[in-house]
Amino acid sequence: MKQEVIAAVDLGSNSFRLIVGRVVGEQIFALDNLKESVRLAAGLSPDKHLDAASQARALAALRKFGERLRGFRADEVRAVATNTLRVAKNAGSFLTEAEAALGFPIEVIAGREEARLIYLGVAHSLPDATRKQLVFDIGGGSTEFIIGRGMEPIVLESLYMGCVSYSLRFFPDGRVDKSAMRAAELAAIRELETIAATYREVGWEQAIASSGSAKAIAEILEMNQFSSGGITRSGVSRLRNELIKAGNVNRLNLVGTRADRLPVLLGGFAILSAAMEALRLDQVNFCDAALRQGVLYDLLGRATHHDLRDTTVETFMRRHGVEAAHATRVANTAVSLLAQAMPAAADPDHVDRRFLMWAARLHEVGLSVAHSSYHKHSAYVLANADMPGFSRKDQARLACLALGHRGKLERVLALPPNPGDLLLILCIRIAVILHRTRDDVPVPALTVTASRKGFEVMAGPQEFENRPLTMALLQEEGAQWEACGMPMRLRIGKQDG
Repeated sequence: MKQEVIAAVDLGSNSFRLIVGRVVGEQIFALDNLKESVRLAAGLSPDKHLDAASQARALAALRKFGERLRGFRADEVRAVATNTLRVAKNAGSFLTEAEAALGFPIEVIAGREEARLIYLGVAHSLPDATRKQLVFDIGGGSTEFIIGRGMEPIVLESLYMGCVSYSLRFFPDGRVDKSAMRAAELAAIRELETIAATYREVGWEQAIASSGSAKAIAEILEMNQFSSGGITRSGVSRLRNELIKAGNVNRLNLVGTRADRLPVLLGGFAILSAAMEALRLDQVNFCDAALRQGVLYDLLGRATHHDLRDTTVETFMRRHGVEAAHATRVANTAVSLLAQAMPAAADPDHVDRRFLMWAARLHEVGLSVAHSSYHKHSAYVLANADMPGFSRKDQARLACLALGHRGKLERVLALPPNPGDLLLILCIRIAVILHRTRDDVPVPALTVTASRKGFEVMAGPQEFENRPLTMALLQEEGAQWEACGMPMRLRIGKQDG
């Protein structure tokens, strides 16, 4: 059923945001917006641990969002977390509390996935998205740069610099002078040098900045008549002079300065100024859409069966030379077994079915690295590659399923996988055994059932006539599960196998 109201939560390094939108056709119209200035990145210690105060602010914000989202189904909400929770060493324990406060799962997304979603949000808001555009978004802990045309990004990157981190590093307590400003700008330029030449070579027709920092700077420039339209080099130069003259951002006496933005204005300004210098931008337009809108449109795509994750899986299969016919046979058998043990998984949109299908189609990507222990290579690729549409948590799940499709079961159970994934691992392992000959010969008809005590695999006696290898492999499989404390009993007709 098509969704009518969906929501996105953006756990940024500076602010947490919630947007609720109504779906009309293929467009989304905002119904409600909430913003909480959490300053999560400010609570990140030098050894990359989130302090108690920042966690408390974050949880308080998420409880407010959770109240607003009461009554929403799980498939109507997507929550994503960005740079600070990518790098925080205690992110795992915090996320457990955060998900309880919000009431929904939270995905920690990779930098390039953040960049893709930002571009998707901006592109949907532009009057003419057919032009080639450079989009950059200055966040609290990272800044994303994307060149794209239409709805498709061409190049994208995430750089480790943000308005919160730079404000704390170069402008403690809001103090600013000429040397501090230039030091911050040069630090940002050094980061930009890693992408500047490539981006200039790709080129663009217009430059667009999204984010609170860009919005605050654009408003100050226009309201003080430093710029007649958008963000210009001359306007940025005039604002730099005013910031240095003030000596402290808290003494800045300009129209349009907002108290909630002052603590991170200097860091954001230095990064924006550096971007204009390194990328030779004379003018930048501001766009109010950003990550949260991109998350909404990505969620809409999943609901209307235009799921980018399907495209990513297809791309990976081609890139790594996966034998598509064999992978498809394994996938179809695996999800058929899953649907027997879990009837709800007969629904093509069931989340466990989809993950099992993706994992089965990708389980042999590691063969492009080496045949020996290729399942380990598959797991590494799926855990660490840039996979648009998949969060890091999603990728870890795919990696676990790929690692577990063959070999020693104890290795994958030591990770440990999600308890519900044991059934998925069993299904993919059996499917791989059944299709060992890699041909179109019909495989034995099996029935799988699951309980808290273990699994049972049943077949009629005729199913294993002239199949002594398959029988032996399934019996070995049962022994492995037995040794790990989750028995798998193979029953042939009325006799135990």
